[in-house]
Amino acid sequence: MKRLTLPKDYMSPISQRDTQRAIKLIKDTFQVKLARALNLDRVTAPLIVTKASGINDDLNGVERKVNFTLKEQEDTEVEIVQSLAKWKRAALAKYGYNPGEGIYTDMNAIRRDDDVDNLHSVFVDQWDWEAVITRDDRNVDFLKNIVRKIATAIYETKQILNDAYPQLGGTIEKEVFFITTQELEDMYPEKTAKERENAITKQHKTVFIMQIGDVLRSGQRHDGRAPDYDDWTLNGDLFVWDDTLDCAVELSSMGIRVDSKALERQLKISNQESRMSFPYHQAVAGGTYPLTIGGGIGQSRLCLVLLGKAHIGEVQVSVWPDDMVEACCNNNIILL
Repeated sequence: MKRLTLPKDYMSPISQRDTQRAIKLIKDTFQVKLARALNLDRVTAPLIVTKASGINDDLNGVERKVNFTLKEQEDTEVEIVQSLAKWKRAALAKYGYNPGEGIYTDMNAIRRDDDVDNLHSVFVDQWDWEAVITRDDRNVDFLKNIVRKIATAIYETKQILNDAYPQLGGTIEKEVFFITTQELEDMYPEKTAKERENAITKQHKTVFIMQIGDVLRSGQRHDGRAPDYDDWTLNGDLFVWDDTLDCAVELSSMGIRVDSKALERQLKISNQESRMSFPYHQAVAGGTYPLTIGGGIGQSRLCLVLLGKAHIGEVQVSVWPDDMVEACCNNNIILL
């Protein structure tokens, strides 16, 4: 139970029934604002992909995927997606999208190796989005502009939610503070990566931490990133401060995707050059796929923050350890 935070005297600001209504309001509102801000079409997306395609997200490269075989397809091995980072880029090429246009989808995944706590569940639900860009767009200023649009959509969604449920209170800081992982390490050299995230987000409320994946001057990585979707020099995580849990909450991981040079460099650093045999990687290297930017925005995470909840199980249905369920019940945290 070391992973569970139990806020003192916690009580949900709204009932379970109103919680369900508010979740719908948040999701309906935010996805419309996101689509308008980034010029995205909603598309359908896979729950499973073949292992041989190499298109599943490897996350940090160590997580076990949920996999099984298909009886009617000669026992072809398939995997439940962990995210759609690679699939979206292939879809943009297949559907014929142009620069300045993109897609988003409801992504549901199972991450069996996640350690569950107030913010983590083995069931993951997020808005996965991806947009085509030009070669000239592959720069930090373009990345920051997209981040600001997403932050504005979150801010405006919170305003609409508070109008419907004034008892919720609270707000989201609209202005984004940008900082790189190296600048953050230089600022707090004695802290862990998670402690740095909390310190900077507590100060600035809405923060985008950039350049995640490469080794810092200390010899450590701020966090792991798969080498074959984000360009580690042009990516980052979006955090907001959560008063209920008294910590920074990551709402989005995103970035400008690898081009052929970044892909080659990052696979070499990660000692995963063998992945170049997969069709996806060949398409990136050969220029078959467009240059893109994309990311995921946690649906349950966003609902938790905007509703002032103490546990992600208050806004989604999943499976939790028995001792966690009991502790939550004893502290007015009512899991769905």
